[in-house]
Amino acid sequence: MPADMCGSSPMNLIIFSVGRDSIANSQSIPKKKTENAVWISVIGLMATNGCEGGLKMIEELTTNAEQIQDQELGEILSRNAGTEYLRGFLHGQTEKQLFKKHVPIVTYEDLKPYIDRIANGETSDILVAEPVTGFYLSSGTSGGQPKMIPVSAEYHKKGALVRTFGQSPMMRHFGDINQAGKRMELMFARPEIETPSGLKAASVSTRIYNESKFRTNLPKLYTSPIETIFCPDPNQGLYCQLLFGLIQRDEVVMVGSLFASTVLRGIKFLENHWQELCYDIKTGRLSDWITDSGCRNAASLIMKPNPEQADLIESICNYKSWEGIIRKLWTKARYIGCICTGAMRQYTTELEFYCRGLPLVSAFYACSEAFCGLNLEPLCKPCDVSYTLLPNVAYFEFLPVKNERDESFEMKSNDEDTELVDLVNVKAGQCYELVVTTCAGLYRYKVGDVLMVSGFYNNAPQFQFVERKNVLLSVDQEKTSETDLFKAVTEAKALLDPLGFILTEYTSYVDTSSAPGHYVLFWEIKGKEGKHCKELDPKIMVECCSRMEESLHYTYKIYRKRNIIAALEIRVVKQGSFEALMDYFVSKGTSLSQYKKPSCIKSEEALKILDSRVIGKYFSPKPPL
Repeated sequence: MPADMCGSSPMNLIIFSVGRDSIANSQSIPKKKTENAVWISVIGLMATNGCEGGLKMIEELTTNAEQIQDQELGEILSRNAGTEYLRGFLHGQTEKQLFKKHVPIVTYEDLKPYIDRIANGETSDILVAEPVTGFYLSSGTSGGQPKMIPVSAEYHKKGALVRTFGQSPMMRHFGDINQAGKRMELMFARPEIETPSGLKAASVSTRIYNESKFRTNLPKLYTSPIETIFCPDPNQGLYCQLLFGLIQRDEVVMVGSLFASTVLRGIKFLENHWQELCYDIKTGRLSDWITDSGCRNAASLIMKPNPEQADLIESICNYKSWEGIIRKLWTKARYIGCICTGAMRQYTTELEFYCRGLPLVSAFYACSEAFCGLNLEPLCKPCDVSYTLLPNVAYFEFLPVKNERDESFEMKSNDEDTELVDLVNVKAGQCYELVVTTCAGLYRYKVGDVLMVSGFYNNAPQFQFVERKNVLLSVDQEKTSETDLFKAVTEAKALLDPLGFILTEYTSYVDTSSAPGHYVLFWEIKGKEGKHCKELDPKIMVECCSRMEESLHYTYKIYRKRNIIAALEIRVVKQGSFEALMDYFVSKGTSLSQYKKPSCIKSEEALKILDSRVIGKYFSPKPPL
């Protein structure tokens, strides 16, 4: 799963189960400086004080961040000092100073041979003393092939308990929506993969959907039956989830998915199928093209003819403009819960158009490697979201990332020459690459996320997600980052807004088929109020190319002037092109819930999909000033 994984998803709702006696007994246990005492305290506070108990625990964790971080590392090392991996560097020692001096900073490729050995049947103590219970699969859409991250019982316990008190900031602003109604969340699972060891590998979301607690609570908390989540055909599953969300629209208090892109996929799918959905609701019968037996069985338990509801939905969807359509269809919805930060920020403008006034909430920051932090201010705008890192979930270190050019956002870090910074010692305004050490066998592991310190909450730093590391365009020796690209696109698309057009999707690649090479941007554009992109003046698109080049960094502009880089190109693709791109990645095994469109296309097949749908090509007419 991509590291910038934040939102109000099912992961907020899986409550770690303990008996009433356990909670009662926890009240009398002396307060010890141990991790187990922290967890018992969480359970006790949440059981007796609900939201306020969770907020109190957040205060305690963030106030004592340094001490808790040292305890976290100490416990990880004391448990795992005898593993093959750590023994090679620490020889059984557990001191923090030795850990920082001798254990190397690594990437997934460094640990992959050890993980593969466990997956192939060797014992877990290669990496971790506690038995590995399975693996999380990352999506693979942001950086290449999926990664397989080991998971243990302790890892599960941490995640479940943090998710429990992590609901508190949401409850403070929106109340307990579990009691208010249901969530219409678009959720999609992929089949688990069995490794030669017998251990299962699956996405984080699929593992959650398989948990008995989730399945038990699903009918009460969600509009989507489990059969629609596990439907092998994502389009059939999406159709049915939208159908059941419309049927139960009067109960819906939250709309969302894991990523903003998936919410938009759902709305666009609704635009193309609302008449058919209304007919199904009117007649109480499911469309014949839905052939999945699970979906059909679920529908038979829910559907009955409701012509009044169908007519009301039809009248809403018949409006010429779909501005505010989410709010019109689900009138009791309190917010939209999904990732709107990182690579998802490009979708906020269009999503705001559809939800018009409903808050867009990114509730937490997590990744396949670790659950990292919470958004303590859920009502803030997506561009202002900061995540407070929790000191009890992993041991965090930060590799300073330096801006070495005055007019560029290019970030460079050198593991050999730079000392990692502890959680409480980071500096406001500085960018860092996140490095984690976890209880499940990752030691000084580079997650690949660049974060900027936006401030502190008590003694715990707050971060804004900047970008994925090494997502770059480069023709020669210039390096253009994901953030560079986003800033340039933001400047250029401003030319479209006054004309009634929205840039809904974009991605990029470097075309080196001719010399010199040049940057190519694929844009999908949608008109407001029924406008068609064919009405867009080509001169405006040429101006967009120029505006992008003017907004890129100093090195790019120098190389353009020297003809080391050729003119930037924008290729406009027809509506639905990025849905086709998503379908391609889903067909290759990516879960629709986890899909995150690549900022830079590296796959030849993916490139062919977009190129085959180009309806206009535009170039910058001259080098930027």
